[in-house]
Amino acid sequence: MNKKEARLRKARKTRARIAEQKVARLTVFRSNCHIYAQVISECGSRVIATASTVEAAVRGKASNGGNVSAAVVVGKLIAERAVAAGVKSVAFDRAGYQYHGRVKALAEAARENGLQF
Repeated sequence: MNKKEARLRKARKTRARIAEQKVARLTVFRSNCHIYAQVISECGSRVIATASTVEAAVRGKASNGGNVSAAVVVGKLIAERAVAAGVKSVAFDRAGYQYHGRVKALAEAARENGLQF
């Protein structure tokens, strides 16, 4: 089992546990150059809000999309968009990534800006 397969295996377990809770989930995907976040509905069929470092609004605020400061900007933006859509409580789906660095920065910024998880 390689590194990617191990991460996806952890992610599958986490998503199964979140599905039992019947709450919206904030899921994160990170690549070397960018970080993406989505708030997905309870049933998993609808995306409520999205934010990423690919967006022009975020690119203006963060010089590099693959660092912690860019993750903070994305976390703030996803929280604002989710609260505007009426979602205040979510489960954090880190998609098998370690809760460290960019993933942690995104989560803490989302908490500070109104999301509860």
